[in-house]
Amino acid sequence: MTLKTSLLALSLATLPALPAYAAVVPEGTQLADIQQLVRGNGSEPASLDPHKVEGVPEANVLRDLFEALVNSGPNGEVVPGVAERWETDDNLVYLFHLRKNARWSNGDAVTAADFEYAFKRAVDPNTASPYSWYLEKATIVNATEVVNGDKPASELGVKALDEHTLQITLASPVPYFVSMLSHTSTYPVHRATVEKYGDEWTRVGNMVSNGAYQLKNWVVNERIELKRNPHYWNNNATVVEEVTFLPIASQNAEMNRFLSGELDMTYEIPLEHFKRLQASQPDAIRVGGYVGTYYYVFNTQKPPFDDARVRNALSYAIDRDIIAHKVMGQGEIPAYTLAPEVVDGFTPPALGWAGWSQQQRDEKARELIEAAGYGKNKPLRFELLYNTNDNHRKVAVAIASMWKKHLGVEVELVNQEWKTYLDTKTQGNFDVARAGWIADYNEASSMLDLMQSGHGNNDGKYSSPAFDKLMSASRLATDESARNDLYAQAEEILAVDMPIAPVYQYVKARLVQPTVGGYPDNPLDNLYSKDMYIKAK
Repeated sequence: MTLKTSLLALSLATLPALPAYAAVVPEGTQLADIQQLVRGNGSEPASLDPHKVEGVPEANVLRDLFEALVNSGPNGEVVPGVAERWETDDNLVYLFHLRKNARWSNGDAVTAADFEYAFKRAVDPNTASPYSWYLEKATIVNATEVVNGDKPASELGVKALDEHTLQITLASPVPYFVSMLSHTSTYPVHRATVEKYGDEWTRVGNMVSNGAYQLKNWVVNERIELKRNPHYWNNNATVVEEVTFLPIASQNAEMNRFLSGELDMTYEIPLEHFKRLQASQPDAIRVGGYVGTYYYVFNTQKPPFDDARVRNALSYAIDRDIIAHKVMGQGEIPAYTLAPEVVDGFTPPALGWAGWSQQQRDEKARELIEAAGYGKNKPLRFELLYNTNDNHRKVAVAIASMWKKHLGVEVELVNQEWKTYLDTKTQGNFDVARAGWIADYNEASSMLDLMQSGHGNNDGKYSSPAFDKLMSASRLATDESARNDLYAQAEEILAVDMPIAPVYQYVKARLVQPTVGGYPDNPLDNLYSKDMYIKAK
């Protein structure tokens, strides 16, 4: 039984204190005099408030600034964070025992009351958290009622029993509950700071955080600089002194800055240079499995995308082999389901259309689009939204060409900067949009929950009572095999309704300087700068 499995098993009893992961420098390693890590981060973060974010660029920075009850280890396993141990007798009531030496960056003690305040803030409708659904999904008592405004946040099943003991009560057992608690929506926030500064609490000079680093400088659209937090409980094991995040949307610009030595690691790699870089920079290329799927989401509330025939036609006409192997070409796998093959314990169902040849899919797509009233003599016209990014544009151009060739569809490509794109998608002001989802924990529900009616990130507003019923049943299934069977049935419903068109299963490919030590191949890409170090050249 792996550490991860033992932590989440239903027979979970009192756990001893476990070692927290930190920078482990092999004996004999010569460290660089300057311990500064510069990371490409793709886009400018929409916010640095843990309870008001939903994207990867934000999570990358927040993971350094804040620390949850637990962290994600180098292999995606659960490791202690602020909680040094936890226990439960019935998988409903959990007690988390906090470290007595945990401190905020201003020196204040991190207490159970800080977590109680943060959890209740995350579900409070006044916070308008895009991830409030996450605590509902965890079945924390009264989470749904609080999110819906039927009960006050004070009724949430999270309670500080004393300064160092936090009690969380669930309405029903969730086998993977502890692994959910490394997510940004569960980060603590410093109540006095939030209440003093309001929406400006995340500004430089105002922010108080409890992670290995604290906010030093933030120049919007240019850089975010963090410096070591001397009050962090495990500061002695931290090696990197400063971390800089650069929001570089262009993969080519990011690559050039890496090659010139300005960056220690990139966010992504430009597709057209991948093979060349494999040959010229073999020690810098890092490619690993990634629990996530790239897909296109249809606005099911907007004609003609309220017609499953149109959605299926567009999905069938995407040649996923070309996208995964030719357009991307970094190890991506064609996707026919939302949950990828790399998800721990899950085997995607064998879907009929996934076994067809591309010619068969194209023929069926033409039949469906014509049945819906469209074709080359009456072309379907719509906008395809994606966030500004060279790789997203390449995928969009290729898929639009496939749709034009086989279905006569005329697509207008619309790109928007990250924050605007998120707002547009959330408000439903789109026809078809590029999307992607990276699991918050390594379990199929972290992907499939997305398609539930009323889910905060169900931007296409898909709704299926049959799908919802299966997902509700999965939360009560304590047997892993039975639970994964329910997930497979849910995928089969999505394959018929096609609210999204899965395109490919992600891999995480980036450039990392050989001088960076401690870089893990985390399947969730949860990277903590505190775990890394810079070697002398």
